[in-house]
Parts: sequence; C-alpha cells; structure tokens
Amino acid sequence: MDDAAVLKKRGYIVGENLGEGSYAKVKSAYSDRLKFDVAVKIIDRKKAPRDFLERFLPREIEILAKVNHCSVVKTYEIFETSDGKVYIVMELGTKGDLLEFIKSKGALAEDVARNMFRQLSSAIKYCHDLDIVHRDLKCENLLLDKDFNIKLSDFGFSRRLTRDENGKVILSKTFCGSAAYAAPEVLQGIPYQPKIYDIWSLGVILYIMVCGSMPYDDSNIRKMLKIQKEHRVHFPKSKNLTVECKDLIYRMLQPDVARRLHVDEILNHIWMQTPKSRVPSATSFVKEGECSRNLGKLKSEHKQEIEPLGESKPDRADYKTESKAVPRLEAVPEAEDAVPEEEQAEVNDLTDEMQRTVITNGDD
Repeated sequence: MDDAAVLKKRGYIVGENLGEGSYAKVKSAYSDRLKFDVAVKIIDRKKAPRDFLERFLPREIEILAKVNHCSVVKTYEIFETSDGKVYIVMELGTKGDLLEFIKSKGALAEDVARNMFRQLSSAIKYCHDLDIVHRDLKCENLLLDKDFNIKLSDFGFSRRLTRDENGKVILSKTFCGSAAYAAPEVLQGIPYQPKIYDIWSLGVILYIMVCGSMPYDDSNIRKMLKIQKEHRVHFPKSKNLTVECKDLIYRMLQPDVARRLHVDEILNHIWMQTPKSRVPSATSFVKEGECSRNLGKLKSEHKQEIEPLGESKPDRADYKTESKAVPRLEAVPEAEDAVPEEEQAEVNDLTDEMQRTVITNGDD
C-alpha cells in the first residue's frame, strides 16, 4: 500500500511533497480529524542506516512523544506499518523557517527579535528542565506558524542527558550539528556539556536575527575557531544594535564553558526584560527587505556539518529531507568594525547593572 493510501485510511489527505532523501520524506496533508494541514515525516526502515534505526530514531520518537510546549512543534501521531514505514504527523510551519524569513525580510528589529528569541529560549528552558538537549539548533530548524511564532523542530540529534552514580552529567561525545552554529569545544572534538553547547547555538541564532548575517565564516574552520577562542564578535555598524543586545550575544558566544550563560540567565538578561507594550508585528523590520551586504551573496551548497567522533550519526542530508540545498548566510566581513573599546567596556560593565538568577545545573 502506498503512502497516500496508508494516510487516507488514517484520515489524512496527502498534499505536496515538502522534502525527500534516500530513506525519508516529508509531505503536507490535511487532517480530517484536526481540520487543518499537518506535516508527515515518512521514514523507510528498509532503506535507513542501522545506526540511525538503533540510536537516533528511537531517541527522536521518545522525545517527540514527551515534549509539549507552545514553542515546540507539536506531534499529533506516530505510527508504523507492517512493511517497516514510520509515520510522524506533526505541526506544519506554514510560514516556512527562520532562515528563509530573514533572507527574505532582512535583519529583524530588536523588538521583533526579542519576542521570537524569548519564545525560543523558553522552549530550550523547557527542554533543558526535562534534561533534554537539542544539539542541532539553527535557523532552518526554527519554523514559523501563521502568526510568525517560533516553533522548535527537528529533534534528530536530541537526547536525554545521562548521569553517573553521583548524579553528575556524563559529557557527550557525539559531535554533531552544523559547523556555523557549533561551539568551539565541539569543533575541537572535546567531550562537552550538551546544555552549554545549545547556548552557543542560541547566540549564533540571535546574532543572525538582529544582523541578518552569520557571526563567523565557516568556510575556514581553523580560522573561525581561532576567532571564537579569542572571544571576538564583530557587529555590523549599520545595524545600530543596543549595548544590551550585543552584551547578551557576547555572553552566549563565550568560549569559556564555565562562563557561558545558562538558559535561566538568558531569560533574565536585561535585554530580554524590555516591556512588550510596543512590540511591532513580525512584518516590521529595521528597513523592509534590508540585509547586510553579504546576505545577497548566498551560497547554494549545504552548510558544513561536523564529522562525528565517538558516536556515529545519520546522513543529515537525507535525514533532514530537504527538497534542495539551503543557501547559507555569509559572515560579516572583518572590515566591518568590532565593538569599539569604549563601548566594549560598557558591555563588560553591564553585568553590574543586572540581577541574574544564579542556578546550579546538573551539568556544571
């Protein structure tokens, strides 16, 4: 029985193909029961790699069945047929993903970015409180609903934390994700705290939101790693970002894992506390359609992905089931100024004006 017939028996009318790989595909469908469109991921066990079937797929299914948060893509149903096909029925991101949105509209105004980033941070806090880590946070995995609300998706690299007999988190040895969003410790192949890894990726995402470009050029990993380890973050002068916004990004992109922010500290940061009373609609931007000049020079190839060391990983080009290679944003060139010395001093002193909630995480 083909996919359309299987889904029809379950009350779904199949629509367009959203993406396809060698062993998985995603289709849109209309649900008779829910009365709206959904996305259906279809995985063929007969074609999938053994490691994916034994390790990554069970984790994803378990976590999708567990999570329930307004900023996480909803999973409505998971079922399997006798011929070895797994069907995962999920919420459909009707407005596409965040990368497409920023490529189309340009850098977001800080009020818009704050609203979206608060939703994302809330979703990550929810996951981290459950000891669930994502490990593949990037703009392509942030879907937008009809009201441009963030919906965290793609838990293919996610997992639950494991702890030793003393309750201490066991460091992760799965080096996964996209290089442009990966923390320095991951790029160096050092066993890492998964929650802290997620925080670095959040910093990259917020930078992209407010700058419309990548913070680092991942075409040269060695050079990128050197810049990251020196804690150098360059902001486009044309964006006129507030000191508070730069401060939050700077502290998330902290190469010292002991000093990198935790998710509670992000949510309590001064930039996140600005009143919502004047938040514009999601279609209001600094300048309609404006991007950094690098945004127009998009590459058609896939992002570099980190080679797995320790645990193996699935073929993400297939597993992601994208219908085409997603162009990537370019990094801001170093010709654009970094934070001036006097402003950087203000950024560094800003901590004294904050009241942060000090937390003790199991992975400290």
